[in-house]
Amino acid sequence: MLPICGVPATIQQAMAPYRDLFCRDEGFAHVSRYITGLILSPNKTLQGIYDLQVWDAESPSRRAMHAAVFEAQWDAEALMPRHRAVVAQDHGRQGREVISLDWTLAHHEWGPKIYGVTKSYDYVERRMARFQTVVTAVVANRMLVDGLEVRVQEPSVREAEETYLQVTARESYEQMEHVRIRLLELLHHLQHRWAYKKRTEMVVEVVAQLEQEGHFPAAHYAFDNGVLTVELARMIEHKGKHWVSELECSRHILWRSQWRRIDAVAAELRENAPQSFRPLQVHCRNGETKTFWAFTKTVRLRRYGRKRIVIVHEQEDLTDPPRFLLTDALHWESGRIIETWSFRWSAELFHAFGKQGTGLESAQVRTEEAVNRHLRLSCVAQSLLQRAPVVASSVEKFAFAQGQITLGQRCRVIAREVFHALLQTAQRLFTDGRSCEQVLEVLMPV
Repeated sequence: MLPICGVPATIQQAMAPYRDLFCRDEGFAHVSRYITGLILSPNKTLQGIYDLQVWDAESPSRRAMHAAVFEAQWDAEALMPRHRAVVAQDHGRQGREVISLDWTLAHHEWGPKIYGVTKSYDYVERRMARFQTVVTAVVANRMLVDGLEVRVQEPSVREAEETYLQVTARESYEQMEHVRIRLLELLHHLQHRWAYKKRTEMVVEVVAQLEQEGHFPAAHYAFDNGVLTVELARMIEHKGKHWVSELECSRHILWRSQWRRIDAVAAELRENAPQSFRPLQVHCRNGETKTFWAFTKTVRLRRYGRKRIVIVHEQEDLTDPPRFLLTDALHWESGRIIETWSFRWSAELFHAFGKQGTGLESAQVRTEEAVNRHLRLSCVAQSLLQRAPVVASSVEKFAFAQGQITLGQRCRVIAREVFHALLQTAQRLFTDGRSCEQVLEVLMPV
């Protein structure tokens, strides 16, 4: 619970490219303080962040901060395009980079009124839960992981509306007012059906926007089978790029003039031709060099056409469950395909750190606009934190890092700036003749 006295210099410098999106200096200061709180506050809701603020002049109300962050007429729609333009300056010059497409569940167990929250089965935790479904796009090289887009999927109300329409149906309507009300109900149902977008449709829209902006011309794509669709594959190929996806084991491929499940083909190869799995040394995205045993071949899939598959094992005796990879890059060798696929896990890093470090699932706001602003600011905060200037620490408590710079050390740099401002504020108050109780009341009011 470190009181925040102003905006740290690191945050001020990093937020400078976004200044023109905001109308007033006061609103920009509120947003900068909010991003500081997303990084440092243990409670990453607006209430928790506001409670840590220390103001030089008269303290604005929490409602004023809420309005500045979530309701003011600053250009929230332009925030992510500007963010992509800013982070693109650090990509493309550090080796291979890959855009990972994925989605995650942002849990809100006590927030049923929050926009996008639905109660459904959580396939990860294997229980019923309340959560938002958030579609994400993440670009990563070997040094940085930056979120490019975060979008909340609006829950489908189709089944509930259809049940209501069936239950309330009448054989005849004698009054025109009843007819009008019923017609409006049917039109609203049709509107909701047409407006609803699947996760895969949202992913296609995200890729179209990224390619239209063109900030990452050398970045190919990686995703899992929950995202793979024919529309997505064709769009990426039309843009002159390649993609790597995981393939479900039940997918059928044309194997020796017969349509067969790919897991059956893999089992046959392990039993009859284990020598077809060649050992490969792959330099993964995290810097680790791992050995894989892979079989690759160009085959035909229904609707997708000719594609290259890679059947991957991590054990030499081939007893572990295989992973099936698919790509449109027919000229790529197995090692390059597996290496590109290793970048797909950068999305998981983005999700995990965003939830734990920058409050990706901490929004306690109800409206669609407020939820979207919180998610976008959380995304910006994560990128700002990765770029905080710091040198490798020689302090014994950071010996585990072995000279590497960690996100914890970068967060510590920002915390030191906040603590320095806190000491300066306390020093000024003591110089003005304030007592300890008066200074404490300023820094941490009752």
